[in-house]
Amino acid sequence: MSDASPPIDNEEQHDPFRVQFATRVNRLPPYMFGRINKMLYEKRVQGSDVIDLGMGNPSDKPADFVIDKLNEAAADPRNHGYSKSNGITNLRREVASKYLKRYGVRLDPEDEIMTCLGSKEGFSHLCLALMGPGDTAIVPAPYFPVHVYAVALASGNVISLEVADSDKFLSNIAYTCQHLYPKPKLLIICYPHNPSTVTVEQDFYTDVVKIAKRYGLMVISDFAYADVAFDGYKPPSFLASPGAADVGVEFTTMSKGYNMAGWRVGFCAGNAEMIRGLGVIKGYYDYGMFQAIQIAAIVALRNAESQVEAQSTIYQKRRDVLVEGLQRIGWDVTPPKAGMFLWAKIPEPWASRMSTMDFAMHLLEKGDVAVSPGSGFGPAGEGYVRLALVENENRLRQAVRQIDRCLNNTTAVAEV
Repeated sequence: MSDASPPIDNEEQHDPFRVQFATRVNRLPPYMFGRINKMLYEKRVQGSDVIDLGMGNPSDKPADFVIDKLNEAAADPRNHGYSKSNGITNLRREVASKYLKRYGVRLDPEDEIMTCLGSKEGFSHLCLALMGPGDTAIVPAPYFPVHVYAVALASGNVISLEVADSDKFLSNIAYTCQHLYPKPKLLIICYPHNPSTVTVEQDFYTDVVKIAKRYGLMVISDFAYADVAFDGYKPPSFLASPGAADVGVEFTTMSKGYNMAGWRVGFCAGNAEMIRGLGVIKGYYDYGMFQAIQIAAIVALRNAESQVEAQSTIYQKRRDVLVEGLQRIGWDVTPPKAGMFLWAKIPEPWASRMSTMDFAMHLLEKGDVAVSPGSGFGPAGEGYVRLALVENENRLRQAVRQIDRCLNNTTAVAEV
């Protein structure tokens, strides 16, 4: 037997190793906020005090008694093992109790509620359970990115329909179902809407249920801003419309009103079969949420309603400060009725001279204020920016002053 090495194929020798991503990854576009995040990081490293209104990342903390319960539960060694992937029973019962008290909706905690590691995780995994090659989802436009890219990662296709006019949106859904073959499989709705802040009343969901039953559509309602509303407006739940649980589910979260974004506590509620499919996927991906967090979440759901209402008041005051300030310097801004954002048209002459991305980069580079460019939410967002209400009122006033100095001087306009 020879000790000589086997010959090396010439083609293999000249073809170096390379990572080959799956088609589902290659279908994803470049991350739209990458340029802004890179400049934001660089400016802060250089010592700039950038006011970041780009991401809806709550800056306030949960109620003290919720944090105390987390500490107490974390000290208990029984809470450090694997948890159930669908969530502990008492947490699901509290979610059912909240739905009954707030919306008059009765849910079975065993079959119609599941906990998620934040609603975004649950949404993405449910898309894996429901969508596949050749399947189509209808999403609102402009769109929150995960509503499109979770479908793409599940190898599905997306049709986006303008959401500004609710009646027209419903009409376009029906038209699409009538004329597309094969028919769309999934309808994704999101109210209060992110990013545009559009809101609806209960009748809208009643019509959604009728359309879903007529055309065999499954429905996912992203109800992330259920707990943040202003001026007496009360966001309705999709599940409160008759027959909603026959056709769909709703995702809620404790990230916003409860200030628990980093805790990653979300819920899926509604159609038992869709939830069963989500459970199948989650069973292969995770062992559930840290039990101490679940126990603290129970306490929050039971006892933090007044804190949630107080947090809405804080966001309303921030909204008023930012809206009044931007209107004073010439922006066309409509005060939102709910959510954590303003959706604002770029003022002239900037709208005629710059893309939305370039405008956002200009505000960051010259004004030290970060905002989200509307184009990051799809073509329907071009011409707008989204500003998050995550800074205190004094910082928001300062942001307006910096935006004013950046935009409203002859030198800046002449340089464009």
